[in-house]
Amino acid sequence: MPHKLTDVKIHTVTKPPTGPLEELRGDLCVVGAGIAGVSAALTAAGLGRRVILVDALPMLGGQCANSLIGLFCGVYGNGPEYRQLTHGLFDRMFPALEKTGDLSYNHRHTITVNYDEHAVGRWMEREIVQAGVVPVTGASILSVDNDAGQLRSVTFATRYGLLKVEADAFIDASGDAALTWEAGLECRVPERTIWGSQQVRVEGLVPSAAPDPQDLAQSVYDHAEEYGLIRRDGLAFFFPGRDTAVLNMTHIESPLEAVGAAEAQLRGKDQADRVIQFLRDHHPAAFGEASVRFYGLPGRRQTRWIAGEHQLTEHEVRSGLRFEDSIARTSWPIELHDQPEGYVWEQFDGEHVHYVPLGSITPRGAVNLLAAGRCVDGDAAALSSIRVMGPCAAMGEAAAHALDLADGGPVAEINLAQLRERIRANIGPDAAGDGAVPAGSTAGGRHDEREEEKESFHAAH
Repeated sequence: MPHKLTDVKIHTVTKPPTGPLEELRGDLCVVGAGIAGVSAALTAAGLGRRVILVDALPMLGGQCANSLIGLFCGVYGNGPEYRQLTHGLFDRMFPALEKTGDLSYNHRHTITVNYDEHAVGRWMEREIVQAGVVPVTGASILSVDNDAGQLRSVTFATRYGLLKVEADAFIDASGDAALTWEAGLECRVPERTIWGSQQVRVEGLVPSAAPDPQDLAQSVYDHAEEYGLIRRDGLAFFFPGRDTAVLNMTHIESPLEAVGAAEAQLRGKDQADRVIQFLRDHHPAAFGEASVRFYGLPGRRQTRWIAGEHQLTEHEVRSGLRFEDSIARTSWPIELHDQPEGYVWEQFDGEHVHYVPLGSITPRGAVNLLAAGRCVDGDAAALSSIRVMGPCAAMGEAAAHALDLADGGPVAEINLAQLRERIRANIGPDAAGDGAVPAGSTAGGRHDEREEEKESFHAAH
């Protein structure tokens, strides 16, 4: 006789020939749950919109929480003033993580912010739940219903079956412009590889014995061939008060093909293992007992991005050009990883700020679709400076406000003055004007001694 607690009836089933198809309806669908997508989703939910947030990963947080980036960059301006340039979700996140000891600040040419990835990921998840955003994870785009630039719905494939999401507006925060691409709209790709990184968090370190960053970079350069390292420089971000560090010392390809991406991920981990062996051998005081705590998901910098109504240019970044439709700003250097051995690092002076216009997050030919994050439009050098998390979060916030103002209609018809007023904290005062207004100053100027040494090292090698 079956026991009551273990008497579970079992049914035999087969998949129906046409489904089933799960359906959701919302005011806004955000594709991509990294810092840009989460910022957009929380902003829109705060405006009273029903938001559906979809990501291909089985968890929220995107690269911010899952690729072990380790630093928030581009949130603050350059020293000596160190103005906060992006607010929004950072004004809630940073104090919360300070209280738990999961965040700290580095004051160098700018302020970068160390963070614990797990703590950031959980903070995002709690905020999404509290805001009433509908999360969907593990969902890849299967098809897009695009009616002359007006997106009607997106169908996703999940391990549980198909999901159709209908919405009045959409945000592509996928990083690789996946939504724009699948909608059949124009996208851009670089003529040569922009290298990503396989980050890894290691533990069992002696932080007090950490090598000087310039000495570490020179050591990598001297021994890279011996250890089979592609990248010939690199950085170790030690977390204050802990025996851990995130290693940013690899370069890996970022293919847009399924097999190529899988193979690149495996090569990336092999590169990370080689880096750790090098550190154990040549910097044993700090890394002699180093072991892998966990590998991040492959970090991707610039892969495929939208062809926007305006392509931000290197000249506009260098000159600090301020646009009538500015929606985000940063002072982050030009950081172009277009060579396997190293990268371009061009820092700006203490007064410099550059801007992202609404036109650069508006896909050409789109009516109710905006982009946010690293897939917005810029030439390779310009994009290398605005793809970091500070301006990416600001882009997500601005995209949510712009689509709220459009209220299902064309974004091109919104009142820019109203948009500027809503996002004033992220673009600064006096943003209105009759066209582009120069702001800040050009490249050059104030560098701290360590950064000057870094630039000299890259120039020499």
